[in-house]
Amino acid sequence: MSDFISNARFDRTAAEPFEVGTVQWTRRPGEGERGDLSSGFWFITPEETPGAMRVVGHADETVYIIEGHLRIEPEEGEVFELTAGSVASFNKGTAALWTVLAPTVEFFVYS
Repeated sequence: MSDFISNARFDRTAAEPFEVGTVQWTRRPGEGERGDLSSGFWFITPEETPGAMRVVGHADETVYIIEGHLRIEPEEGEVFELTAGSVASFNKGTAALWTVLAPTVEFFVYS
């Protein structure tokens, strides 16, 4: 495996369309010969997701909320909310309803 280093600054203008909202990749899937590892900044507003959206994790995921407010309602587990400074981690396959309560910027790592 070759060495791989990635670095970036949080930059909304570098974001591109994503499944929902936009994403600024800091490490695209497959870079550095690591197909399962990626990371980036996700930008989302309540207007882009009116109401709850069902999310089933396609990878293990850890998120850090830079700004904003999300409500997460796991199918198995207790409801919780994430605001600036919050961190959460989910196993691949975890199903939950995600509600965007305020414009949100999240840093995520898929693995």
